[in-house]
Amino acid sequence: MSLCVLSVGYPFAPVSADPAGGAEQVLAALDRAVVETGGRSVVIAPEGSSPAGTLEPVPLPTGEIDDARRRETHAIVRDRLDQAIARHRPDVVHLHGIDFHAYLPPPGPEVLVTLHLPLAWYPREALRPQRPGTWLAPVSRDQVRRCPCEARLLPPIENGVAVERFRPGRKRGFALALGRICPEKGFHLALDAARAAGMPMLLAGPVFPYAEHRRYFEAEIRPRLDRRRRWIGPVAGRAKQRLIAAASCLVAPSLAPETSSLVAREALAAGTPVVGFRSGALVEAIEVGRTGFLVDAPEALPEAMAKAGALDPAVCRAAAEQRFSARAMTERYLAIYRALAARRPPAGSSSMGAG
Repeated sequence: MSLCVLSVGYPFAPVSADPAGGAEQVLAALDRAVVETGGRSVVIAPEGSSPAGTLEPVPLPTGEIDDARRRETHAIVRDRLDQAIARHRPDVVHLHGIDFHAYLPPPGPEVLVTLHLPLAWYPREALRPQRPGTWLAPVSRDQVRRCPCEARLLPPIENGVAVERFRPGRKRGFALALGRICPEKGFHLALDAARAAGMPMLLAGPVFPYAEHRRYFEAEIRPRLDRRRRWIGPVAGRAKQRLIAAASCLVAPSLAPETSSLVAREALAAGTPVVGFRSGALVEAIEVGRTGFLVDAPEALPEAMAKAGALDPAVCRAAAEQRFSARAMTERYLAIYRALAARRPPAGSSSMGAG
């Protein structure tokens, strides 16, 4: 069966081959997989995106993203989605944004929603959609356990990474933190821990145009930077791969329960152990004492970072190869696409009907 999948990304984050955000990274992998298996992939995403399939662009908002800008953008996405469904007649519509409920299409093709973020961050009603033929897919068992209501969920589909793009490299003695610079990522704690451990540290990632993100950077990140602890902005592609491989450890001090942490999985693929808090899906991903260390308080981070450098990169790499490949993830999604295109409930969903 030749599939046509219409994917809708978060309308404030472009989709590229190696985007900063985890949701965009998963969307990009699925877009490539659909094209590589002979299907048609159509992607609604901001201008500047570069999917493998056909891009249906929406304007990328400039300036601060406030409530008025969100409402304006959601209206554009709803209109573009209606047009794309009429033009391309997709078998499945796949939504990835936390704001998916704002542009959920009218009844028609089956809709799959991947819930990339903590379920408590979604409006309660969004997790019980009334639209027929709407399926919700979490990304980890921990995420399901934290579900704040009686949502009807498919079995979790763990996120995977392109393990083959990463290779262990020569370690250069610095700690690395990588991701969106925002309060819930807790990067100020990583900088404090690096200073306490006497380690150099690089912080890489974008500051998106949200007032809260900019305030966090100016109040909590910039004052902690010095010659040995630096922010280097966004990184992607080979530069990111080399950076992760050279780090002694990746620090993931998220203050929100991680639903997956793709960057932690990339770090393991590059032979780099992960240090973070004992919460969320990191507990499922990290083998303490083998592929990293998980702690219960910020005060324990410096010691864990110092110890992580002694862990074996080959063990980290093997764990990523065995557990976190993008191919395994895309094969599961492709199977769900085919089931939905044939109007069959996805496997394992007998007790989880559509909304």
